[in-house]
Amino acid sequence: MLNFKYHTVLLLLFVSYVITSCGIQKQIANAAKADVLDNKALQTAHIGISIFDPAANKYLYNYQGDKYFVPASNIKLPTCYAAMKYLGDSLVGLRYEIQGDWFSIQPSGDPTFLHPDFREQKVFSFLANQKSRINFFDISGKTGLGDGWSWNDYEQNYMVERSTMPIYGNLIRIKTGSSIPGNSDSTAPFSIDISPSYFREKTQFGNVGWQESKGINVIRGYGNNNITITSNGNKRAFEIPFTEARGIIYKLLSDTLHKDVLPFGMNKRRLPSIIHSQPTDSLLKPMMHRSDNFFAEQSLLMVSNEMLGVMNDEKIIDTLLKTDFKDLPQKPRWADGSGLSRYNLFTPQDFVAILNKMKNEFGMERLKVILPTGGEGTISSYYKADSGYIYAKTGTLSGVVAFSGYLYTKKGKLLIFSTLVNNHQASATEVRRAVEKFIQGIRNRY
Repeated sequence: MLNFKYHTVLLLLFVSYVITSCGIQKQIANAAKADVLDNKALQTAHIGISIFDPAANKYLYNYQGDKYFVPASNIKLPTCYAAMKYLGDSLVGLRYEIQGDWFSIQPSGDPTFLHPDFREQKVFSFLANQKSRINFFDISGKTGLGDGWSWNDYEQNYMVERSTMPIYGNLIRIKTGSSIPGNSDSTAPFSIDISPSYFREKTQFGNVGWQESKGINVIRGYGNNNITITSNGNKRAFEIPFTEARGIIYKLLSDTLHKDVLPFGMNKRRLPSIIHSQPTDSLLKPMMHRSDNFFAEQSLLMVSNEMLGVMNDEKIIDTLLKTDFKDLPQKPRWADGSGLSRYNLFTPQDFVAILNKMKNEFGMERLKVILPTGGEGTISSYYKADSGYIYAKTGTLSGVVAFSGYLYTKKGKLLIFSTLVNNHQASATEVRRAVEKFIQGIRNRY
């Protein structure tokens, strides 16, 4: 009799659990329809949504979760995973070897070298203290612009070229002062600061309307580093990428260190000594908070260098897809480290699986530091009421809005979500507000 009662109680509990689960799934489906799918701004868009409960190991909701979408900067999630796993606690800033009077270096792809975000520069101090000339042994790499990037954006600071040895963030920084005159160049009455100073000799100044100008315009030639500054703009500060064409890296190193840096070609042998530069997470946090494309691309190249001995995103992506990401629900098409490429194709379920993997392998406490929460980074204007309860990555291209991450509900349950929107004709803000309403509703109800 007791045994019968015991089994009856278990059966009732199970039925109650099934009914509750079905109820939650139906409620989420209704909310998704009202807040996102039927939203006027999204009527013509392609939409994918996946909501996953990692504790129960089941999906609470899937709407086209197995369909492929262009994910924009959500690509930084698998890039971040690879960097967290394979770059260790500190970045390899440089490899080197000292043999008598010979001092040789080998780059590691580290983007923090002389980057203004990083005040402590161990690698620079190390190089500056060497009295002999520097022999530069480069490493095989696939650098420059990435596959599927919009090449006509080459002058934009969000599309910095990849490099085996970045320096100054691979950006030319140009600022104007307020004094007129103030510059030795008579054709440019404004005080104009160009950093690195090496590029001043490659700069030309237009001479139209300087006295009346309230700002400047900066143009860089495609495939070269010839800069033209004119007075027909309204900005006083520019960041414009430089290209590494014609061995610019050796010239910049020589100019900065005030010593000879001589190119010695490729060296397949890895130099034996290492100097570390920065804590790895000090790179990954700004990469995810401000969605830094350059940091993401270089992170993937550094992973490639550590694992394969070459800096090749295509080879490291193939390796990762065959190892760490071999069990993703749908095999993605992964083209670059940042998400600038429209060749990338992932599903919402892929991102849920990657986020779950990150949680299990690295822990939420570390992820809470690396990913932005409400009111921070790329979601500084969103989820302010949920600061500390949501940790996620945005993604934006023309016609693309993505948002994937972790959500703590008001009942303390941790959920993983991914929302991917393609081919919308609304503003990105309208799409993000619709998704925000949906996500906040899930937090408040469950």
